[in-house]
Amino acid sequence: MPTRTDTTLIAAFRSARDAQAAATDLQAAGISRDYIHIETNTPSSESSSRSKTTSTEGGFTGWFKSIFGSEEDSDRSEYERAVNQGGTLLGVEVSEDEIPTVEDILNRYSPLDLREENESESVRSGAQGKAVPVVQEDIQVGKRQVLRGGVRVYSRVVEEPVEENIRLREEHIKVERHPVNRAATEADLAAGKEQVIEVQEFAEEAVVGKQARVVEEVRVGKDVSERTETVRDTVRHTEVNVERTPGATGAAFDDSDFRADFQKRYAAEGSSYDTYLPAYRYGYDAASDARYKGRSFDQIESDLRSDYGKRYPNSTWEKMKDAIRYGWDRVTGKAKATGR
Repeated sequence: MPTRTDTTLIAAFRSARDAQAAATDLQAAGISRDYIHIETNTPSSESSSRSKTTSTEGGFTGWFKSIFGSEEDSDRSEYERAVNQGGTLLGVEVSEDEIPTVEDILNRYSPLDLREENESESVRSGAQGKAVPVVQEDIQVGKRQVLRGGVRVYSRVVEEPVEENIRLREEHIKVERHPVNRAATEADLAAGKEQVIEVQEFAEEAVVGKQARVVEEVRVGKDVSERTETVRDTVRHTEVNVERTPGATGAAFDDSDFRADFQKRYAAEGSSYDTYLPAYRYGYDAASDARYKGRSFDQIESDLRSDYGKRYPNSTWEKMKDAIRYGWDRVTGKAKATGR
């Protein structure tokens, strides 16, 4: 992984080709050549540029002192060991907001993990096998009972006043005396004997009676229904892509065909070759990717367009498409046949 020293990110690669490819992508992402430095410990090595803070002592030793200072530390020893064993170092001076972009580009070309590389000679030589765990998540959908609320019914007796009108009958006895003047008859004489006449008075009064009647029933029950719910989530799994990488002494990348195509296609525009080199390399690498094996450029163009936009947000697919296509065709053998 890249190691940061002050404002410089430094990474070690097995080959100069990987370091140069990373430097090309850094320039495409807007990092000036003045802030990129490539160094090997061989007399014939060439730097893509010189860091502004390179020591006046010069050379490999001077560059190391400009990064780590004159004192020895573990990081410096590990990087010196990597260079002495044929590796290539790439240093980049960055500002705080450029760090994530630069780290992403450096990691794209698999820099060496120096601590792991230096654990033992057997590990450095690749003699020991390494296991890469392939993880896959499964989704398990179950169900549980959840209280969603309910109904509580209360019953109580409430008194309220009522009124009813009723007609009542009453009897009243009247005693009247009327003066008369007539001759008495036998009946009158018989009536003169002692006698009692009793007359009763009756009256009606209101009688209140109550009768309770059930006029309504409140019944509480439950209706049960079922519904189908689609549960959506994401699961993760590990994708492992295996590709061969060149050794530390591998040949440098030959871009002469790309330069020739650039001269015919873009030079008249006044553009720089460094502007188009990442596009040529992107098409070249994509054609070698196992994911696209056996497929034509037209079949995967939409996938490449999306991936290119993520890698090079400051570039445009339409402008670089022909250069990307040429890089693809060079690997698939179509560049020569089509005269591109």
